[in-house]
Amino acid sequence: MFKIKNRRHFYEQSFAFASRLSLIICAGVLLFLLGSIFIQGISALSLEFLFTPSSSFGKSGGIFYQLFGSLLMVLVAALLVLPLALGTALFRNSYNKNSAIAHIMDQSLYALNAIPSVTYGIFGLIFFVNLLNTGISWFVGSIILAIMMLPTVTLSTYQAMAAIPKIYHENAAALGLTRTEIVRRVTLPQSFHGVVTGLLIGLSRAIGETAPIMFIATAFSGVSVPQSLVEPVSTLPTHILELAQQSTDPQALQNAWGASLTLVLLAATFSGLALFLRSRLNSEGHQ
Repeated sequence: MFKIKNRRHFYEQSFAFASRLSLIICAGVLLFLLGSIFIQGISALSLEFLFTPSSSFGKSGGIFYQLFGSLLMVLVAALLVLPLALGTALFRNSYNKNSAIAHIMDQSLYALNAIPSVTYGIFGLIFFVNLLNTGISWFVGSIILAIMMLPTVTLSTYQAMAAIPKIYHENAAALGLTRTEIVRRVTLPQSFHGVVTGLLIGLSRAIGETAPIMFIATAFSGVSVPQSLVEPVSTLPTHILELAQQSTDPQALQNAWGASLTLVLLAATFSGLALFLRSRLNSEGHQ
């Protein structure tokens, strides 16, 4: 018995040590990457760099149109995905009573979340560009990014709705409120933090994607502010890819580091806002 306890203690300690070591290695790699991007890119980052158009295929100038294109696509994607994700979560939480349908919905969302991003790009290329003949369009890119964001936003919203204490709904029903009124006065206000969190996390992922939009929505150079829905834009990920192919040029490499740092800061901003607003709105919703 004593040997078994010692062996179990040894296994527990070994597992704890391996877990801590894995955490340290992962954190070290992350800090090394972020530190390298920050150190290399901070010298290129300035207001002039952010608000000046690029020239000479990105080797000169700044990233204004690339920054504008990235923000345009992800913000329109957020507007497209919000009503669909909210409606799906509401149906799953408040209106659907069939366990088989609920299981199918859950598995479909998890499957969508696991699909590689390049697959979304291939789908957009085949369906929109080839079949519908839309051409290279930033709006099509926003649609693809919205499809990518759908599982994240829907699951975050549904989990927030499912976490609402049942007593809230029971009290509202006892007061004579209809199902629609309960959704409007109880479910939505109490789960709003989940909507915001899922949306911002989805944005932080979408803004860094290259594969889904590279062949359907973006151009590497020669574009500015689009004048219609069926024009391409330039984005930060594709701009970084273009500059990386010119890495033998010191100026192009410096601009690539600056664009990379800008992209990391944007993703970190969305993630930070998600954490802040989740805690803030969650605490206000329970007051």
